[in-house]
Amino acid sequence: MVSALPTAGGLFEAALAVCAGIALAAAAGLRVFVPLLAASAAAYLGHLSLAPGAAWLGSAPALVALSVAAALEVGAYFVPTLDHALDAIATPLAVVAGIVVSAALFTAMPGYLRWVLAIIAGGGSAGLVQGATTLLRLKSGLLTAGLANPLVALAELGGALVLAVLALLVPLLALALAALLVLAAFRMARRVAFGRRAPA
Repeated sequence: MVSALPTAGGLFEAALAVCAGIALAAAAGLRVFVPLLAASAAAYLGHLSLAPGAAWLGSAPALVALSVAAALEVGAYFVPTLDHALDAIATPLAVVAGIVVSAALFTAMPGYLRWVLAIIAGGGSAGLVQGATTLLRLKSGLLTAGLANPLVALAELGGALVLAVLALLVPLLALALAALLVLAAFRMARRVAFGRRAPA
């Protein structure tokens, strides 16, 4: 088991891979297929190494399928009422996408550790961000009769794109932004669920 862990020379690369994986997982909470597509394109072009068993993500069929899925997802979120319907299935899909994309990037870990970390950090961050955006869209729909929901969708798309690109280019910065996003999502979810506390 110990021999399967990264050596001192590979610890930095392993840490960067973990940062990138968690950041892409958080981006999956904003748009399910955008970070998967970014990882697929980077791997297909030879700029990203994938963990054992995740080579399919960098294949041409996966790239085409994820491109179509991402385009349909992005477009559907700009259609009134359809965005709320998508939220019902997007949350479990975001968790699965967060687990898959983070596990695919955790290249220097033994299998059991890779999947445990992917489930906890990847799935957890994706689920929390997705849950908070669902609450935000619901509140936006109630307050503006859905008129502001396209702006919410545009902000989510922009956030997913920025996080995905940074995760592949500057993983440490991407992880910092992902951590801020998860913290903001947690605070927003708590505020929407429980409201503001009355001043003493």
